Amino acid sequence: MNPEQMLEMKKWAVVGATTDESKYGYKIYKKLKKYGYKVYPISPKYEEIDGDKAYKQLEDLPEKPDVVNFVVNPRIGMSIVEQCSKLGIKNIWLQPGTVSEELLSLAKEKDINAVQACVLVALR
Repeated sequence: MNPEQMLEMKKWAVVGATTDESKYGYKIYKKLKKYGYKVYPISPKYEEIDGDKAYKQLEDLPEKPDVVNFVVNPRIGMSIVEQCSKLGIKNIWLQPGTVSEELLSLAKEKDINAVQACVLVALR
């Protein structure tokens, strides 16, 4: 699956969302919302982000997202791939800096589509 196809899906979760406006976790969350996506922020650190309820982990979400955007270290990402697999989420978007060979292998093994690109650039 290519980035354009993934961007056609409208329910996203951003793992690594943050209240820090200088960080990508915030910028990506805001940009997806601005473009009309339904976006769930995932972070164990915050109760809410930008006035929206934040969720500790993917399994806490009220519905299954179409795509999970990764804004976390690849070591953390490994457990997120496992959660996606367990929840039947088939699409992940890996921001620059979130990718490792191990993570890509795990996604492939779990039959999860992985796009490696910057969503901020893709939505220009």
